[in-house]
Amino acid sequence: MEACLKGWNRDLIILLNAARFIAAGFGSGWLPKAPGTWGSLASLPIAWLLIAYTDIEGLALAFLLILLLGCYVSAIVLPTLDLDDPGWIVIDEWAGQWLTIVIVAGFFGLTLLTLLSAFLAFRVFDIFKPFPIRQLEHIGPPWWAIMADDLLAGVMGGAVVVFGIHLAGMV
Repeated sequence: MEACLKGWNRDLIILLNAARFIAAGFGSGWLPKAPGTWGSLASLPIAWLLIAYTDIEGLALAFLLILLLGCYVSAIVLPTLDLDDPGWIVIDEWAGQWLTIVIVAGFFGLTLLTLLSAFLAFRVFDIFKPFPIRQLEHIGPPWWAIMADDLLAGVMGGAVVVFGIHLAGMV
């Protein structure tokens, strides 16, 4: 890492390090084993607080901001790496997880059950990547592709929970 930064000025190194920290889901992607799950888990308390203090609209706005921030930091970090989607970059999991929560909580409010359901549904779609989620990993520039599959996993996870709760007659 140090060799590739030789000749960079101090401000660019600070920017890259900050971008790496944000791309790592504010450090959650650096936890050992299953970084995507750690990233999703780390996003949950923030989502809960955002809804508690601002309602669902606050989380929806935060989702849009984290999506834009995720694209931006990915565009900074990815050119310095050998991989297009390293496991420690989990800001995309934050965005996808928050999107699932926005969908589910938008229908049913935020409870421990809806939060847990949103978490599990998102993780299943993000891990297994059924069609067409996996195909989005290769659409567009790497900074977009890294985010796009998680966004669709978020939409599909949210839809499954909403339909599942309706079918179960829990509303």
